[in-house]
Amino acid sequence: MHSSACTSYSCQVAPEKLSRESVVERAIDLIDAEGLETVTVRRLAQELGVTPMALYWHFKNKDELLAGVTDHLLARILAEVTDEPEWHVQVRGVVERLVALLDRHPALATLLHLVDKHRVDSFNVATNMALELLRRGGFTVQEGFLVSSYLLSGVIGLVGGAPVCPTPLSPAEAREWRRRKRLELENLSAERFPLLMEFAKTYEDEADVAEYYAYGVDLLMAGVETMAARARRTAPREG
Repeated sequence: MHSSACTSYSCQVAPEKLSRESVVERAIDLIDAEGLETVTVRRLAQELGVTPMALYWHFKNKDELLAGVTDHLLARILAEVTDEPEWHVQVRGVVERLVALLDRHPALATLLHLVDKHRVDSFNVATNMALELLRRGGFTVQEGFLVSSYLLSGVIGLVGGAPVCPTPLSPAEAREWRRRKRLELENLSAERFPLLMEFAKTYEDEADVAEYYAYGVDLLMAGVETMAARARRTAPREG
């Protein structure tokens, strides 16, 4: 008698208890572990121990599934929003949480380019909230949309450019990677690139990613707050 095979996940979740949330959460686990390209309806059904048709009760196709994943991830930011009296403090908090979310789930950056964001409810809620906060800061709704788009792109670029090794490496492998990067710069012309030669020394130690993120958020918010002050100065006076 042959026993039916199941994955570690499908052994825990019975098919009859399959929900939209459980499908999305398993998809997120799979994306984090193996990459966005590995997620198909067939593979996800296999992971959940159900037939592909069972998933179509929740998602009509892969596009809907990816939109659901995006919605689920962004909803985590909304769940953590706090009521701060200062608009810029609240905007900073959202930016910091988005940085942390993208750091934990790097594929979200790609998802935000793939899906139709305005069909994602949590994206619309977050954008509307950002527009309300930015209006309190003195921006018009048009300016606020530009600022919120800039912040999203800035955060994606910040996390994507984090000074980390390109793939997970052991401590010894990471040290070797940094050594090679340092040597690449040190082999440049000292006469033409003296400051790059000086910068090469920073590869001797592991980069402080938390400090990098904090500096990047400061830089983004400095731009927003400077533009907000300008918007308030140039706004037409009432009366």
